[in-house]
Amino acid sequence: MTTAITARTPALKTKLPAVGTTIFTVMSALAAEHKAVNLGQGFPDFDCDPKLVQAVNQAMTSGQNQYPPMVGVQVLRDAVSKKVKALHSKNYDANTEITITAGATQAIITAILAVVHPGDEVIVLEPCYDSYVPNIELAGGTVVRVPLTPGTFKPDFDKISAAINSKTRAIIINSPHNPSATIWSKEDMLKLQEVLAPTDVLLISDEVYEHMVYDGQEHQSAARFPSLAARAFIVSSFGKTYHVTGWKVGFVAAPAALTAEFRKVHQFNVFTVNTPVQYGLASYMADDQPYLTLPAFYQHKRDLFKTGLTHTKFKILPTTGSYFQCVDISDVSDLPEAEFCKWLTTEIGVAAIPLSAFYGNGFDQRIVRFCFAKKDETLNLALEKLAKL
Repeated sequence: MTTAITARTPALKTKLPAVGTTIFTVMSALAAEHKAVNLGQGFPDFDCDPKLVQAVNQAMTSGQNQYPPMVGVQVLRDAVSKKVKALHSKNYDANTEITITAGATQAIITAILAVVHPGDEVIVLEPCYDSYVPNIELAGGTVVRVPLTPGTFKPDFDKISAAINSKTRAIIINSPHNPSATIWSKEDMLKLQEVLAPTDVLLISDEVYEHMVYDGQEHQSAARFPSLAARAFIVSSFGKTYHVTGWKVGFVAAPAALTAEFRKVHQFNVFTVNTPVQYGLASYMADDQPYLTLPAFYQHKRDLFKTGLTHTKFKILPTTGSYFQCVDISDVSDLPEAEFCKWLTTEIGVAAIPLSAFYGNGFDQRIVRFCFAKKDETLNLALEKLAKL
C-alpha cells in the first residue's frame, strides 16, 4: 500500500526579520496606480548617450559575449585607474586594486561579507541607504547607528568617536549623500582621517554620486586622503554616472590586501559582470567630458526644480550633491512624513519619499525627498502639480 505524501514547504527562520516591502516599492506602486509623477525612486527617466549604446553594441557584434575575467576586463580596470588618478591624484593598480562589480549595491555587500565577522560592529550614519543594515546583519555583524546632525546632516565626530570600540570593524560613509543631498567637506574627511588613524577600523566609502556636486565644489573622495585610502573600499557606479542604472555595473577601488579579500567573496556571489557592457564602458570612457560635464547637467535640473518649488509652501533645504532635493513640509501639512507622501501621491499627483524611511527608528523630522534626475518636462509637470501647495 502506498502512503500518501503531503506536499509541505518547510518553515524558515528569517535572517532579516525587520525587512518587509520597502517604501520605494510602496510609493512606486502608488504612483503607478494614481498615474502620479514619480519623483520618489532615484533613477533617470531619460536615455543615455546613444554613443554608449553603440559602444556596447559594437562589443557584442565583435564577439565579446563570453565570460570576462572574474575581476573585470583589463581595459575597463585600466580606464577606472586612469580616471581616479586624474581626479584624485591617487594611483590604484588596475590588476590588484580595482574590481568591476554588478553595481554598487553588490559592491557594498561584498565588502561587508569580506571583512565583517559575527560579533563585529559596523557604524552606519543615519539617515542611510537601505541596503547597509541588512548587509551587516547577513554578515552576522552588529549595526551601530550614529545619527548625522538633524537639519544639517553634518557628521557628528564626537558621536562617531564615542561609537568606536575594540569590536568596531568598519564604518560606512556616503558622500554625496542619499537621501539628504549634502556632501562631506575636505575638513570633514580630514577629521574622519584623524579619528580613524589610531584604530584598525575599515572604511566603506559609498561614492556613487561622485560626479553630482554643485556650485563649483569638489567631491572629496576618500582616495584623496592617504590614511583613509589605506583602509578604504571606495565604491562607485557607472549606472549613476552614465544614466544607465539598469545595467548594474560599478567598481571598487581598495588597497591590494583588501581587494584580495574582496575578490574571494566577489568570485562566489556574482563571479563576474556583463562582458559587452564592460567593453562598451571602457571605450566610452576614452572621452572624459560626459562625467566632467555632469555637475553642470544636473545643476541645471536642480535649479529648475528648486526655482519651481519657491512657488510652494515647502521650505527648501540645500542640495550640494546627488540628484535629490529635500524639503521641509512643516508649513504644508501636519501629517507624518510617510502619510504625507501617500497623500501627495494620491491627491496632488507627485510621489516623494519620506526621510523617516532611512532611519531604523523611523525618526520623523518633517522632511521628504524628491528626485530631479528627470526630463525637464517631467519636472515642469511635477512643479505644476506642486504649485497647488
